[in-house]
Amino acid sequence: MEFAFKNAHVYKNQRVTFNPEYTCQLDIQGGVAISSFLKDLLSSSVSEYGIFPGFCDVHVHLREPGFSYKETIKTGTLASARGGYTDVLSMPNLNPVPHNEENMNIQRDIIKRDAVIGVHPFASLTVDEKGEELSEIEKLAPISIGYSDDGRGVQSESLMRSAMEKAKSLNKIISAHCEDNSLLNGGYIHKGEYALKNNHAGICSESEWGPIKRDIKLAKETGCKYHVCHISTKESVEIIRQAKKDGVDITCETAPHYLVLNDMMLQDDGRFKMNPPIRSEEDRQALIEGILDGTIDMLATDHAPHSFEEKSKGLKGSLMGITGIETAFSIVYTKLIKTGILPLELVIKMLTDNPRNRFGIKDNDSLTIWNLSDEYKIDSNEFLSMGKATPFQNESVFGKCLMTVYGGKIVWQTK
Repeated sequence: MEFAFKNAHVYKNQRVTFNPEYTCQLDIQGGVAISSFLKDLLSSSVSEYGIFPGFCDVHVHLREPGFSYKETIKTGTLASARGGYTDVLSMPNLNPVPHNEENMNIQRDIIKRDAVIGVHPFASLTVDEKGEELSEIEKLAPISIGYSDDGRGVQSESLMRSAMEKAKSLNKIISAHCEDNSLLNGGYIHKGEYALKNNHAGICSESEWGPIKRDIKLAKETGCKYHVCHISTKESVEIIRQAKKDGVDITCETAPHYLVLNDMMLQDDGRFKMNPPIRSEEDRQALIEGILDGTIDMLATDHAPHSFEEKSKGLKGSLMGITGIETAFSIVYTKLIKTGILPLELVIKMLTDNPRNRFGIKDNDSLTIWNLSDEYKIDSNEFLSMGKATPFQNESVFGKCLMTVYGGKIVWQTK
């Protein structure tokens, strides 16, 4: 069916064009009811549309199997669809940990049964993510998107070298959570001005950039495809920038919260606690510069839901991780795109083409349609995710997802 949109920002062939009148063919399952919904949508008071391919998030925690009291594959993928995402890469800190075929297939069966979008699971890099023994890397290659011990840094250089050599031989990617445990010293937020003023134990920046520097050397020597999770420090940006100049096969991601918050915006509330932590204003600015010059390739959410009890113990006692996949685009659009700090075209590329190209994920004719002119307040009580902890509670933002299409089916539509 053919539909006409007025004032539409359309991303196609890696470019965003503004079309006062945009007509497109939408072949969506659903017949008369869907046609009626779209016609009502187009006759509404929307003054500015965004029409984009479905987003791809390379870093989410769906918590199932093992922790379904925090999130399930069903609720997590519904939340993802509401945020405009049609493909997500799920992390392996589960129970059982997917370090062998048997454990991985437990997760894959749930995905097949319950997921409403594409879910591409990581296998763990080491057995039970303990960093002592490599997982069944060869056997897991056909059924995993790559390998990661996310949530834990691999402390052993020799083990990481062995992992990279095996991943290289299989043409698979390692996605690394970079954290040096010997430098943590009981810290739980950034070791900066806020921590000093409020007597909190801090996490130094070197705990992140030190392992990145080590792994880049190994990636250069082995030729392994290497991806760095959730970078947060200015040193990480500079080290990765130089590695790219040196020809290392490296990509990296950061998350919306690192781009719009600094440590002086923290509150003693679990919804401001994540790993790595919110860093300084200088770090935040360096991340933005890293996006603009192409050092940072992707925006990922590190969507990490927890229960209310686990996030209600302040900065010191709460677990690490926030819920973010339903608000990611709206936050970035409001605070960085509308303000002229980042171009819309670049952000959409970081949400679509870059992650898909790096991890080899097709878009399955996916689509997400946004009302860019709609302003609303974020209310975590309305989240489809079971996780409600967000540092952006009650923030006014622009951009509401009207519809998300995956595989010809509408997987989210606004009411």
